[in-house]
Amino acid sequence: MESAQTGLWAWLPIREPKAFPAMRPVSIRQWSPWGLLLCLLCCSCLGDLSPSTAPEKRPGSQGLRFRLAGFPRKPFEGRVEIQRAGEWGTICDDDFTLQAAHVLCRELGFTEATGWTHSAKYGPGTGRIWLDNLSCSGTEQSVTECASRGWGNSDCTHDEDAGVICKDQRLPGFSDSNVIEVEQHLQVEEVRLRPAVGRGRRPLPMTEGLVEVRLPDGWFQVCDKGWSAHNSHVVCGMLGFPSEKRVNTAFYRLLAQRQQHSFGLHGVACVGTEAHLSLCSLEFYRANDTTRCPGGAPAVVSCVPGPLYAASSGQKKQQQSKPQGETRVRLKGGAHPGEGRVEVLKASTWGTVCDRKWDLQAASVVCRELGFGSAREALSGARMGQGMGAIHLSEVRCSGQEPSLWKCPHKNITAEDCSHSRDAGVRCNLPYTGVETKIRLSGGRSRHEGRVEVQIGEPGSLRWGLICGDDWGTLEAMVVCRQLGLGYANHGLQETWYWDSGNTTEVVMSGVRCTGSELSLDQCAHHGTHVACKRTGTRFTAGVICSETASDLLLHSALVQETAYIEDRPLHMLYCAAEENCLARSARSAPWPYGHRRLLRFSSQIHNLGRADFRPKAGRHSWVWHECHGHYHSMDIFTHYDILTPNGTKVAEGHKASFCLEDTECQEDVAKRYECANFGEQGITVGCWDLYRHDIDCQWIDITDVRPGNYILQVVINPNFEVAESDFTNNAMKCNCKYDGHRIWVHNCHIGDAFSEEANRRFERYPGQTSNQIV
Repeated sequence: MESAQTGLWAWLPIREPKAFPAMRPVSIRQWSPWGLLLCLLCCSCLGDLSPSTAPEKRPGSQGLRFRLAGFPRKPFEGRVEIQRAGEWGTICDDDFTLQAAHVLCRELGFTEATGWTHSAKYGPGTGRIWLDNLSCSGTEQSVTECASRGWGNSDCTHDEDAGVICKDQRLPGFSDSNVIEVEQHLQVEEVRLRPAVGRGRRPLPMTEGLVEVRLPDGWFQVCDKGWSAHNSHVVCGMLGFPSEKRVNTAFYRLLAQRQQHSFGLHGVACVGTEAHLSLCSLEFYRANDTTRCPGGAPAVVSCVPGPLYAASSGQKKQQQSKPQGETRVRLKGGAHPGEGRVEVLKASTWGTVCDRKWDLQAASVVCRELGFGSAREALSGARMGQGMGAIHLSEVRCSGQEPSLWKCPHKNITAEDCSHSRDAGVRCNLPYTGVETKIRLSGGRSRHEGRVEVQIGEPGSLRWGLICGDDWGTLEAMVVCRQLGLGYANHGLQETWYWDSGNTTEVVMSGVRCTGSELSLDQCAHHGTHVACKRTGTRFTAGVICSETASDLLLHSALVQETAYIEDRPLHMLYCAAEENCLARSARSAPWPYGHRRLLRFSSQIHNLGRADFRPKAGRHSWVWHECHGHYHSMDIFTHYDILTPNGTKVAEGHKASFCLEDTECQEDVAKRYECANFGEQGITVGCWDLYRHDIDCQWIDITDVRPGNYILQVVINPNFEVAESDFTNNAMKCNCKYDGHRIWVHNCHIGDAFSEEANRRFERYPGQTSNQIV
């Protein structure tokens, strides 16, 4: 009878009236006989319903309950807790994956997972740790079908509790009352600064004002009794600022005497290392508290913005006047500002950080060091793409007070200790700037695409206008997508006739030129108020297609150095190469078919380390067939090969069309997707690489006319930015080379952004003598 009761309760959980703050199970023994009979009849009826309206409860999940717990969180995220045998417990994050999160989110009544967290992001749980080394494929009907160490068998602590972030979309017919446990205590859901005086337009971001917290009943102020600099530090971090400064409290207290206030919080006591105010010790006023904050005033905070967000010229000058050494930490591969893979500089070379013991404290140190606020999320498992080269740090343990990640205790590791599949990343809190309100997309099939419209004019006379499509490209589209918070740019379009322009027909901006790193379009160069557009009409206005993921190509520089050699190739063997313009101009006047050309040959291995496949811009219908070599070109220019003098003058060049983009080899757990044979699809899969061997046509630079001397060999992938990538700064590779007229020495090959600034200066100042002798 007990098992039947348990199964029935799991199938039809009972909700208490809404007036009660928590939901508790009601025993069947409390039901009247008529109620029990009615329930049984309902169960038999419900069994006939289709799964789309009332999904069948899986047998493996009977006897288990699931809930989201911890704080700060939203209703669809939190620490995962499971009730088994009447006892609530957690899941260890060891071997936890997105596939396991999918299964758990479905158990919780959501359609799927969008992410997962580790290291007790939502706070450590209590009680048992029910599951450890949980391994799911993602298709399981129940978490009981996933592999694990067994129920209750774990060597973890609650500091390793796993959490999930579910898509805010419910499974049809799923009952809420068996999903989220409502916690008994209040939470600080959000924090903001409100100006104490004036309601007019103020420059963003807001750096100083009264601290207000959002509770379930609305926005309330915080009593300043016992308020400390540590509290201000935490608040500023949440608002996207790296630090705080002293504020004139006497002025604000004088103002407070003339205003009415609504206090909801007091007794705040932070250590200063917390990533969220909810993690601090604090007290909430009760509804029947008639006297609130006696003798006190609203807490006031003044924050210092980072270099990217300095709101006024005075702040910028003040920051620029401070001596700035080269940063030893950077973020790579993120779609938005303040997020990315963490890379650190060691011995003049950039490398990644292993995610072992990576947590919010360490992530917050990185964020503040880079001029952002505290960390919103500490990412593991190469969520921001895999790096390449060295892994410098592991087991970083920060208290949160360190000025730099290098000040935190850490372990120096070797390549055997960790792999790039465990590269750590961060998402930082950013100041609110409102730049997304000054631009919009219109006419597209979804919010991620459309014709770009910008807002111009002064308050009271604002209007929307279009952008001239002349010279509009991927770099400009990257800025638009970043400004709108839509990730990366998939395409920058110069013609948008297929998208309806609506009532907006005026072109108000032209000549837009961006580097791709700007935070908003108004930071890019353009013609100003004077609009000059070669092609008029709304059909020739700028458009974008944005994406949450992008590819990231990287050349294996060591292979170039290892395979480089000189060949004197007879002209009668170079007709196809001449037809495809792979020789120097002087070859046109050569005595064909007699004589030869001197070629610097090398292999190039191009990896895709991003989060989306690299695909040619052009569709298969527009690929060009080259009869001589018997293959299709899917891109006109895929790579530039150049020989430069130390001052950057080009003395020899080569170019390579995409003879064939395909997956030559892949990592162990990645399957090949692209193959050129039989007019197959072309591209490079994430985790795979395309190899162009040194012995194929056009895999060279024609150096017949180059005089002996010291030079720089440069290789640039995707040089015209035809295909969007998450990071273009790593597309160039450089090598030192010395040519004596008969032999060439190539050494010190490296990706363009792999060295420190000082190491790059040394590289360009002196190309070097000998390292590798190549005959």
